[in-house]
Amino acid sequence: MTPQAPPQDGPGQGRNLYVVIGAVLIAMLLASLDNLILGTAMPGIVSDLGGLGHLSWVVTAYTLATAVSTPVWGKLGDMYGRKGAFLTAIVIFLTGSALAGMSQDMTQLIGFRAIQGLGAGGLMVGALAIISSLVPPRDQGRYQGMISGVMGLAMIAGPLVGGAITDHLGWRWCFYVNLPLGLLALFMISTVLHLPKQRSQARIDYLGVALLATTISSVVLVTTWGGAEYAWTSGMIIGLGALAVAAGVAFVVAERRAAEPVLPLKLFRNANFTVVTVIGFLLGFAMFGAMTYLPLFQQAVQGSSATNAGLLGMPLFLAMVAVNMVAGPVISRTGRYKAFIVTGGALLTTGLALLATMDTATSRLTTGAFMALVGAGIGCLMQTTLLVSLHSVERADLGVGSSTATLARTIGGSVGVSIVGALFTGRVRDIMAERGYAAATEGSAQLDAAGLRTLPAGVRDAYRHAVAGGVHQGFLVATGVGVLAFALAWLVRQVPLDKEAARDGEGADAAEHART
Repeated sequence: MTPQAPPQDGPGQGRNLYVVIGAVLIAMLLASLDNLILGTAMPGIVSDLGGLGHLSWVVTAYTLATAVSTPVWGKLGDMYGRKGAFLTAIVIFLTGSALAGMSQDMTQLIGFRAIQGLGAGGLMVGALAIISSLVPPRDQGRYQGMISGVMGLAMIAGPLVGGAITDHLGWRWCFYVNLPLGLLALFMISTVLHLPKQRSQARIDYLGVALLATTISSVVLVTTWGGAEYAWTSGMIIGLGALAVAAGVAFVVAERRAAEPVLPLKLFRNANFTVVTVIGFLLGFAMFGAMTYLPLFQQAVQGSSATNAGLLGMPLFLAMVAVNMVAGPVISRTGRYKAFIVTGGALLTTGLALLATMDTATSRLTTGAFMALVGAGIGCLMQTTLLVSLHSVERADLGVGSSTATLARTIGGSVGVSIVGALFTGRVRDIMAERGYAAATEGSAQLDAAGLRTLPAGVRDAYRHAVAGGVHQGFLVATGVGVLAFALAWLVRQVPLDKEAARDGEGADAAEHART
């Protein structure tokens, strides 16, 4: 490839660098979009393959594999090279996608979804680490809008694209659609991205990997099965909880002794890294825990169809993207980020508190305005906290830094969905029982708009009030979590982004490789 001189307006502006970042964002889009697309295809999958009783594992297998593999991919990238790890993750993800599309029964689909999840764990982590490697800290804010745009696009387009693909091409194409985009990203990255060679002489921390995988798996299964597959007081849930605690303690002990720990505990000596990791967990809790039940409120209480409920979520996603597109350039220009984290905590908490006031008389316009506040808060927090995480670690630990931030948000979301879901379901059933209609929701506390229309008028009215009460309960809890995130935001120290001379120098070398 003919070398190209970079433009004069700063590092990271070469044409090849934009090609690399474009390919990385495509891979990130695949990881973000997959579950969102698949949601609308579930009825078709059950109709074709059967296995309704195991349907939840189609999502759980992917989520569990992604969570378990995320920190491993981060460490492998740090030890053996981020380009190779990222390309391997893409290949595994595409292999899982192709096999999932060819599944002949539910067992095969679940297994192939796990393979997909293993690859997906490396896509997000690798994308973030590569961008951080190529772009000096002071300039990384410029790319926050791009990353946020990819996330927002996935959230908005996922259900719509999934529905269109399922209706016109069949559910198998929800997996096959990944192949052309993934192959394009694979080709672009393999031919254009050039990073310095690296090879660690240390052995992989197999014990740490096993203990961390056990801990994460136990937590995810507790939050997935608790109150759904098994009662919270059942032996299975209690046993998994005890296993998570025991494995977690053993993991900490093992990491202190490991020569090359999969998750170096030294990272948490940096106060900023620890604080923003906790904020990321709380953000995942509030965002996924509360927002999971907002579409149900829009359908059951406000009478929206499933498709319209997806479109009515656009105020949140558009606000998130818009704020990030403003915040990124400002951070790059000023080098200051704490104000955005504090403001994000305030906006998130205010929006969640307002959503907690909704009842059966709340209009869609009012709900949209409240959602926009939440979206603005998420926009201020999501990528800015990630930027601080990457800025707070040494360049050799960028992969682990990005994987820890991603994992914290993932686990937070899993815990949030579980806790808010349990409170929501309990409140719905209590209100229905108070109104004398307990049997109406005995099978499920989550009826969609179509199922609601089949109920008698009295039951339907009671259910509308019950859902409003359940959502109120969920958003109150999320508001409390938002308050805690807002309080922690004040503890973030403002460290100028242009103070890391060593990292900037190494990053400039990597960026020059990408340009040429």
